[in-house]
Amino acid sequence: MVIIYKIFSAAFLMKFIKFGIVGFSGLFVDFGLTWLGKEKLHIYKYLANAIGFSFAASTNYYLNRIWTYKSNNPKIILEYSEFYLIAIVGLAINTLIIWLMNSKFHFNFYISKVIATVVVTLWNFGANTFITFNPDFRL
Repeated sequence: MVIIYKIFSAAFLMKFIKFGIVGFSGLFVDFGLTWLGKEKLHIYKYLANAIGFSFAASTNYYLNRIWTYKSNNPKIILEYSEFYLIAIVGLAINTLIIWLMNSKFHFNFYISKVIATVVVTLWNFGANTFITFNPDFRL
């Protein structure tokens, strides 16, 4: 019951909004580098996707640390590692969704990427809220 109250609290909703704003800024990094790699440098589309996603994850970590969660955890390397591990799981989910939608169901690559991004945003927010930036959770 307590967790349901926290999920629907104003503070939790504000964190989600901030996380979404940071994530939206990361879309420019992600889509920009994916497009550059795939269209201009002719890098294999899934590798270009991984490069864009990885750079966006790093910028998103920094912005979420200082703005969304206001983290003062002195163990920055551990915190970044947790964030990046969650992002890697997100990348696997992202790539699977794109592969299924584009290769199996013949959706446009970028439409597939948008849908994958929505799903992965929910995964990343939940995992980072309850693991990475949760002072009560430690591996």
